[in-house]
Amino acid sequence: MQLNYQELGFKCGLECHQQLEGKKLFCNCPTLNSDKEPDIKVERKLKAVAGETGDVDIAAEFEMLKNRKIIYQGSSEDVCLIEIDESPPNPINQQALETAIKIALLLNAKIVDEIQVMRKTVVDGSNVSGFQRTALVAMDGFIDTSLGKVKIPTICLEEEAAQKLEEGKDFVKYRLDRLGIPLIEIATSADIKSPEHAKEVAGHIGMILRSVEGVKRGLGTIRQDVNISIREGARTEIKGFQDLKSIPKVIEYEVKRQLEAIKHGKKLEREVRKAEPDFTTSFLRPLPGAARLYPETDCLPVQIDKKYIEKLKKSLPKLLTYKVEEFEKKYQITKELAKELIENENFEQFVAKFDRIEPSTIAITLINIPKEIKTRFNLDSSKLKKEDFEEVLGYLNQGKIAKEAVIDLLVKKIKNEKINLAEFEAVSEKDLEKEIKKIIEEKSGLNASAYMGLIMAKHRGKIDGKKVMELLKRFVK
Repeated sequence: MQLNYQELGFKCGLECHQQLEGKKLFCNCPTLNSDKEPDIKVERKLKAVAGETGDVDIAAEFEMLKNRKIIYQGSSEDVCLIEIDESPPNPINQQALETAIKIALLLNAKIVDEIQVMRKTVVDGSNVSGFQRTALVAMDGFIDTSLGKVKIPTICLEEEAAQKLEEGKDFVKYRLDRLGIPLIEIATSADIKSPEHAKEVAGHIGMILRSVEGVKRGLGTIRQDVNISIREGARTEIKGFQDLKSIPKVIEYEVKRQLEAIKHGKKLEREVRKAEPDFTTSFLRPLPGAARLYPETDCLPVQIDKKYIEKLKKSLPKLLTYKVEEFEKKYQITKELAKELIENENFEQFVAKFDRIEPSTIAITLINIPKEIKTRFNLDSSKLKKEDFEEVLGYLNQGKIAKEAVIDLLVKKIKNEKINLAEFEAVSEKDLEKEIKKIIEEKSGLNASAYMGLIMAKHRGKIDGKKVMELLKRFVK
């Protein structure tokens, strides 16, 4: 069923959450996400308290009524008394705050003149204290998209929650190492016009985040929540997106779910739902309201000086989109390769080191060949280390192998097989020319492509296909 989102009264906004590097937000513990055996264990039961409005938040009350025991564990390598709520917080991490301000400026937002930390009630156990510390950093930003401006009303800096390990009927267990990592939250307004548009917006914000130093990289360091509603439906927040590709599919499912409920006369409630791996959604809890926020009395407000903001504006990084264009022109590579290479720390080092190899060949070796190894040989190409690429490209740079042998040598590296360069020794241009003349004499009348196939089959991994074709064009008319 093709949906007309405009006719449905579709409204959609995104919340992007991105972890930052360095120290935690309110203590000096590193943002390691330690995998060491836990040497800290705490058990708690949490109770919801009234927020600034004097009411207990509906979502907080819902969780409290479960009356579950909450078990916390962590490593003292990156957990201290502040995480287990036995010590007041340190002043807010200035480096994390500066990174958040830079991101806000790149999102065209206005920085507030005073940072006031608030407490946001959270009683699912993911924050030991029963609340999450959060601070408004900037307001009234925007990004330009293919379907017009998307406004960004708020940008906040907050502490990451603990990681859930296990859940039972009367208990839930969390790992504390993630708790307190600085987390920037970027909330858009409901300007998103379709599921595909939501994916575009998330991708654009992600690009801006990756443009700034101090932002964590890798799986689990960024996540998106989507807020959607349709006419006669109810606002729903969907959490748990694994990647950008899943956003349109999950939104489409949720819209169809609400349409089906409306069709059957069911009353829809405002709620939080989880995005499942099969792109469906499942109920988590009622949607939180304004009653969950109240001031943090343990943290002093931070004044933001206008001169400081002007100074930061002058040192903002280039966006990755500009870097992609620069890579395309500078190294004569495709846009697709450039997009993947801008975050590859080895590429430019290798281009400088191996000056006899074309940058495009190095780019293909780092990006495309590992993918080919995975599909063609069903091998785990993630096992390849920088040293493996460096060794193989070194042979190519010295003329000891042809570039066609690169994939075979990298396969050997993954399999931990000994490399015998004699097997891959490149055929000299003189010998190649003799070989071509001989094949043309023995099998006259074939076209250049047929001769190419014969020669490449005989000298697989030892000759450069481009060089073969150049010679063939000389002898085959």
